[in-house]
Amino acid sequence: MRTRVHREYRFEAAHFLPRVREGHKCARMHGHSYQVLVVIEGEIDPNLGWVMDFGDLDEVVMPLVNALDHRVLNDLAGLENPTSELLATWMWNQLWPTLPLLVELHVSETPSSRCVYRGPEPAP
Repeated sequence: MRTRVHREYRFEAAHFLPRVREGHKCARMHGHSYQVLVVIEGEIDPNLGWVMDFGDLDEVVMPLVNALDHRVLNDLAGLENPTSELLATWMWNQLWPTLPLLVELHVSETPSSRCVYRGPEPAP
């Protein structure tokens, strides 16, 4: 039985967007209380009754969350322009090698703004 499992993580970080038009408020350094929703999908293990232990998921995701917490995102290689969209794809690329069940990654900067990334497009 195929099932999706969601787990939410939070971190605080600062950033600025260097490519926005002059005078745009996001060109200035500012911070967010980021929420990240990690969505995995797989078959329920018939013996254990779950797709993946939440503790095992945390072992994969928390090192990344800890590396982002209380940082200036622009200082991280690959996040020189840390929009929500680029942060989501960057995080995906960090998690995918050790989390092949990953199917969605949601990144929220505020309670009313969210980006959803579902991985790279399959090759034609």
